[in-house]
Amino acid sequence: MHKPAGDAPSAPPPSVLTKPADSASACPYVPPTEAQKEPSAGSPSYISKLNPLNYMPKSISNQRDHDEQSVDLPLDREPSTIPRGDGQGNWEYPSPQQMYNAMLRKGYTDTPAEHVESMVAVHNFLNEGAWEEIVQWERRFSAGLKRGWQVCKKGEENAGFLAELLARKDAIAANTDTKDPSLVRFMGRPSELTPKARMLQVMGWLYPSKYETEPPFDRHDWFVRRVHPDGTEREKRYVIDYYSGPPEETGEPVFYLDVRPAVDGPLDAAERVVRWGGDVWWRASGGIVRDELAKLQK
Repeated sequence: MHKPAGDAPSAPPPSVLTKPADSASACPYVPPTEAQKEPSAGSPSYISKLNPLNYMPKSISNQRDHDEQSVDLPLDREPSTIPRGDGQGNWEYPSPQQMYNAMLRKGYTDTPAEHVESMVAVHNFLNEGAWEEIVQWERRFSAGLKRGWQVCKKGEENAGFLAELLARKDAIAANTDTKDPSLVRFMGRPSELTPKARMLQVMGWLYPSKYETEPPFDRHDWFVRRVHPDGTEREKRYVIDYYSGPPEETGEPVFYLDVRPAVDGPLDAAERVVRWGGDVWWRASGGIVRDELAKLQK
């Protein structure tokens, strides 16, 4: 896994998400010992196959249907903050019971039922973080590359606020509401490394002191409906690499999400270059120093 401090060759660096330790769903499971002959709840393949976004269909049974289940699992479904592309509200995560039933239906009969609830909570948390990153990309570029550069040249620390401010100004000028992106569909592709992940693997072999060779434990492709200020729409694909990092000293698990537009055409590549180049320009031109001096003068 690449370092979070900017060693990756393209920006922005992965977002660091730490599951809050005081949350009731902060990974309370204890991984089984080798003597128990069960899959580790923290192993990449185990985490990947438990991702709730792979099991969204409403047709999944929400009842305890199998004798293999050793504990009762919650039946409540947690709503997400991710708007559906069809306009029918937000996506809804499956309940732990639905998740367990889906796992058994797909042939994962060795899944310990007592691990499912905590893993669903972790992945719900990760998917919310991934969506927030996509929203940040959309706020920067839904109005075009020129607007994207106008925002990104102020550096990553200022771009989010500036993008939202300009979007609100556009909405006021057009006498309309701001149009948020929505998730049309998604694909879980944990066995297929993205080109960037492959490149980071190679860099890890060549420069082990700077890069690590741990691959992402999951990969998703999310298809997002982008709404431009003039009301026109475009479907855009994003790729998400999910990395796990060493836990905090307090025991909280740490995850890195690398979220960026898929390079399906020149415009997609340009957006990635503009966001990376804007931040480089801001730092190289002394933007951080100017900001600090301006704060001292106030």
